[in-house]
Amino acid sequence: MEIGIVIHGPDVVDSGMAKIILDKLNDYGNISAIMAGTIGKTAVLDAHLEDIIDIRKSLKPSRCIEEFFKTKDIVILLNHGKTTNNGIIFANIVVSKLIDRNIKPFIHIERPGSPDGKIVPWNSRSIDFALEMAKVTELKITDVPDLIIPISVEDHNHRIIRNVYGVHIGEKIMVNGIIVGFAQSEDIQIVTENGFIKNIKGAKVKEHGLEKLHRYEQKIPIDLNACWVKSGSLRGNNFSVRKNMTELKYILNEEKNSLDSGDKIKAVIIDHEAERSFELVKCAQVAVTIGDDTTDLAGDILYRLKIPIIGITDGDIDGFSHNKHIYPGSTVLRLKPGYDDIIGKEIKNQVFNGKESAYFNSINILKNKIFAVSKECSIFRTDY
Repeated sequence: MEIGIVIHGPDVVDSGMAKIILDKLNDYGNISAIMAGTIGKTAVLDAHLEDIIDIRKSLKPSRCIEEFFKTKDIVILLNHGKTTNNGIIFANIVVSKLIDRNIKPFIHIERPGSPDGKIVPWNSRSIDFALEMAKVTELKITDVPDLIIPISVEDHNHRIIRNVYGVHIGEKIMVNGIIVGFAQSEDIQIVTENGFIKNIKGAKVKEHGLEKLHRYEQKIPIDLNACWVKSGSLRGNNFSVRKNMTELKYILNEEKNSLDSGDKIKAVIIDHEAERSFELVKCAQVAVTIGDDTTDLAGDILYRLKIPIIGITDGDIDGFSHNKHIYPGSTVLRLKPGYDDIIGKEIKNQVFNGKESAYFNSINILKNKIFAVSKECSIFRTDY
């Protein structure tokens, strides 16, 4: 039997349960596992599981499931939400995006190892295997859900309201990886007009986050039906960061030095897209990160890949969810308040010639170019 497992998020890996579940599933057939989510990929690396959990692709959970539907006999979604209810809401959203949930036996394992964990058979074809998994994992099994609850969106023509569930008071609210508010209630509604967030009911809005989300003067709208919304921390602290890794070229899918670059190094810009760090740094030896939270998160991710960063920050930080790690050889610049995005644009235009990546003779040469662009508003720098 061919079994496809879609793993979502870092918590089920950090708890050790992903490895336990995969070991148990090995007794039932050939398994293929894939991680959906950037922070989950760092958890896989920290747990030394990259040989059995694929972290090379960047696909949404629903896309991973549909790919497995084509080649596997059984498909499993493995998750560990903040609560069981949170996890089931997440699974509902994922399943609502599937073309047809009945193509193959498909079950959801939520919060394994926890007393409130559940096994959810998502179609009648999966009931027998779900019962077997309930015995193996000692989790309770639910009925097959009758109704798929999609993302809760109210469409009032130009005005769209998205209800966000499972939020706890005090948590950060993120849209497409950017912090846009802080929950003051468990009843959260994001309101857009013509694609631009005008209000977040039940939360204190972070205006600078909205500016970043809509790309400042570019004024790029978002689609509340399709965007990624998350609340809470990105990752807990129940893990040990992996150190002294061997070269992991297969993660990057390409050799670090491209054939036509000679002895030059490739640099990339990560501008408020830390969640795309794995795919953005292919072939690169250094990354320029724009923004405080982006620098912390991307720096922590790239630490595992032994890639230094040049961080452009201005002190507008909302707090990283766990202790960050920055690879030796990195430099982080602290600029005057409000200047990280301004200087980030100048670096892209003047140093990278308007492109997302470029080649340089050395990292020091790149640093000097960036120092020259930012010198008028630089407060201090930290070398790692």
